[in-house]
Amino acid sequence: MARVFLLLALCVLPALVSAARPARNPFSVQGRVYCDTCLAGFETPKTTYIAGSKVKVECRDRKTQDLVYSKEGTTDSTGTYTITVDEDHKDQVCDAMLVSSPRKDCSSPSAGRDRARVILTSYNGLVSTTRYANAMGFMAAQPMSGCTELLRSYQDFDN
Repeated sequence: MARVFLLLALCVLPALVSAARPARNPFSVQGRVYCDTCLAGFETPKTTYIAGSKVKVECRDRKTQDLVYSKEGTTDSTGTYTITVDEDHKDQVCDAMLVSSPRKDCSSPSAGRDRARVILTSYNGLVSTTRYANAMGFMAAQPMSGCTELLRSYQDFDN
């Protein structure tokens, strides 16, 4: 009887405790969504940030590329989103990605700026649970006025 109790204490109780324990230290993925008003391919002083954009975080198995996790969020009035991720995804590849823009004049995802890699594990030496994703952007249908001069000033600066 003592052996059965010892076996129960060593095998079953730790499993029950870990299953009942809430997720430790959820991650917070933060980033911004912008409208590339000058069609420059990057943020400029004329860039505007988009409220109400849909963004999602997706994690895929590193070997099979099967979708393992997905969660969607929406940007606030400053174009900033925060998505809480409860699990550790140490063996997965995770990306924040654009889903949609509420602006009809700025709804085409910018090539190369439509997703941002995020590392969602606590096994990498980072103490903070906040992960900052690079800004992602949509391209405006037409460049706004003043963009030609702005982009020319970048060229002048290079010379």
